[in-house]
Amino acid sequence: MENNITFQDLNISQQTLRAIEDMGFEEPTPIQMRTIPTILGGRDLTGQAQTGTGKTAAFGVPAIERVDPDSRETQVLVLSPTRELAIQTAEEFARLAKYHKGISILPIYGGQPIDRQFKALQRGVQIVVGTPGRVLDHLDRGTLSFAGVHLVVLDEADQMLDMGFREDIEKILDETPAKRQTVLFSATLPKPILDISKKFQKDPEFISVARREVTVPQIEQLYLEVRSRDKLEILSRLLDMYDPDLTLVFSNTKKGVDDLTTHLQARGYFAEGLHGDMKQTLRDRVMAKFRAGTIDILVATDVAARGIDVEDVDLVINYDVPQDIEYYIHRIGRTARAGRTGRAVTFVGPKEYFKLRTIQNYTKIKIARIPLPTQGDVEESRTRKLIDRVQHVINEGDLERYVNLVERIIAEDYTSLEVAAALLKLELSGGPAERGQGLPQDIRPVPGLALLRIPVGREHQIRPKDIVGALAGETGIPGSAIGAINIYDTYSTVDVPLEFADQIVEGMKGKTIARVRLTRPIEIIGAPDGQ
Repeated sequence: MENNITFQDLNISQQTLRAIEDMGFEEPTPIQMRTIPTILGGRDLTGQAQTGTGKTAAFGVPAIERVDPDSRETQVLVLSPTRELAIQTAEEFARLAKYHKGISILPIYGGQPIDRQFKALQRGVQIVVGTPGRVLDHLDRGTLSFAGVHLVVLDEADQMLDMGFREDIEKILDETPAKRQTVLFSATLPKPILDISKKFQKDPEFISVARREVTVPQIEQLYLEVRSRDKLEILSRLLDMYDPDLTLVFSNTKKGVDDLTTHLQARGYFAEGLHGDMKQTLRDRVMAKFRAGTIDILVATDVAARGIDVEDVDLVINYDVPQDIEYYIHRIGRTARAGRTGRAVTFVGPKEYFKLRTIQNYTKIKIARIPLPTQGDVEESRTRKLIDRVQHVINEGDLERYVNLVERIIAEDYTSLEVAAALLKLELSGGPAERGQGLPQDIRPVPGLALLRIPVGREHQIRPKDIVGALAGETGIPGSAIGAINIYDTYSTVDVPLEFADQIVEGMKGKTIARVRLTRPIEIIGAPDGQ
């Protein structure tokens, strides 16, 4: 999977390169690297590749490159086994052709009103993506002409044969010009597929993306069904529930990395991004902070993540289903290092189930579905963690001073169970705000720094990294500028450079820290004398 080839190296037009840049992909997948030059060169090709290897762009890019936008004839025909795949293929073609003026793409399939397809075909469509049955229907009606077709793509050929489309495929190919270019993609190459290749292709180049043995027994692999608009909220809940020390979040695109990093920082998480557009010095700096635990969430693209070798990654989140199956293996392998166990969770959208099935078939591992976490699940997780903390403190001992305090309360006619329950309630839900509480005696202003009082503390489950992440994400000050942090029951204090103090106070008004909204402003409660 490691290579230095870029899309620019594949002799693609600037229009297509701009579209690929908009889509955010950093470099071609293995099947794209090997396929695009061959199809651009006009040679027939048989490719053995799974769904989810990026093969749609592998034939979509050269198909679009070879279309004459000045001609309204149908020039490219793509056959797909199902309406769903036909629609998805047409949508990807449309994204790739975004900057090519005059190129029209039409999916045709059963279940859609045929009159609508008639009108589109009459206006002229250079690229048709359709199921064999509906393509034949239009051919028989005379509403689709193959006279100008110079490229035919059989996508998922083995699946089309399994569905009984062999006669339809052969009839369609017989009707296309003899001088056409024929490209065939199939996950497997059984004899019927090879027979079609021998009959309808001319000296095809055979390309296969080799499978690798996959061994990931120590990784708990999970997935959940989530729509795009809900991803950020669900990610936040997972992070709060699992509370991992180090988390890797994968996005398919550079823009996705930037957007998600910004949103996480705004929510108070200490996250930073990593992708190929960043200078190497900055990438090295981000990685050093991740290894040191200064940041606990790293959002990355597949290319940028290749150099990541951190032993203590607890959780991998596939925020996007990867465009290449090999990327999935590489991603989840970032956890469970050095004999440790790990967990990988994949977000699957409504149109991505076929990718998930392909990944499961490839890895030979069942990826278990989990329900979307609710806010109640997050609260239950916090409760369990608090119980664990209480048990740990009990086991450590040295509680004499606190036992005396409990005995004083019990003397007022309360049971020990009521006292314990009240203390747990204060810890979990927050008690009354402290009023007029002075500055602790052990805190003194430091020269050059301002001391800020933040109205959230231990009772809100706040951690130092939550404060750093929120201040840096919301106000834009560098995280490295934030000094000592002290967390008390109902508030926290933090040292910051004097020049940033007012910026933080203003920037944090009404914002959240670890999803706790600040109902009162941050205060500047200390500064060196004379400053």
